[in-house]
Amino acid sequence: MFAKGFLKLLPIVSGILAGYVTSLFFGVVDFTPVVEASWLSLPNFTAPEFNINAILFMLPVAIAPAVEHVGDMLAISNVTGKDYLKKPGLHRTIAGDGVATIAASMVGAPPNTTYSEVTGAVMLTKAFNPVIMTWAAVTAIVLALVGKLGAILQTIPVPVMGGIMILLFGSIATVGLNTLIKNNVDLHKSRNLVIVAITLVFGIGGMAFGIGDFSLQGVSLCGIVAIILNQILPHDLGENKVVDNAQIED
Repeated sequence: MFAKGFLKLLPIVSGILAGYVTSLFFGVVDFTPVVEASWLSLPNFTAPEFNINAILFMLPVAIAPAVEHVGDMLAISNVTGKDYLKKPGLHRTIAGDGVATIAASMVGAPPNTTYSEVTGAVMLTKAFNPVIMTWAAVTAIVLALVGKLGAILQTIPVPVMGGIMILLFGSIATVGLNTLIKNNVDLHKSRNLVIVAITLVFGIGGMAFGIGDFSLQGVSLCGIVAIILNQILPHDLGENKVVDNAQIED
């Protein structure tokens, strides 16, 4: 609570270590991937090719990062106290995401995306300097070339990382709620309540729609549903007014 910067992440790191050690005692950690992994590991580059099935499969995957990007920009703006939607501007940040995704696809990599977990880490550490993120990205790229390290990270049991994800994603959910509060979103209005309720249920409940190889679920589905509801629902839908005791007595 009283620590600063990286020290605020020590409880998270300690939690991972404690969970990992406990997993070792229960024998659920498999070091076979570490033994088999090489020290130097290069990605498998592949040339792009036209495949309609792959396009239909990846389309919702491409929608999800776009929707998540907008949400993360709002969240990080709220956390840092700076309006990144205006400077540098959402059109520039999402264009950068698009260019990066195009570049990645040229060598067979998946679409790029902003990670909500990073926003959670920034919220915990209060480290807002973009230079830190640049060095973190460069470090991650270099470490990604060390096959042994990647294999060690893969040995961390899912329940251990799941516990950490609860904290990080819980932080993001809190930031989202705080964003609604700061923007004076009145959830007493039926319109706003319907949009938030349906979006939450679709996301938490794992709702999915699909036709053939095309499937929408998760962030992409929730984002599209929220946008559609925001466009089609009338602004005066079921206006609810809170009646206080004084009004009742009158």
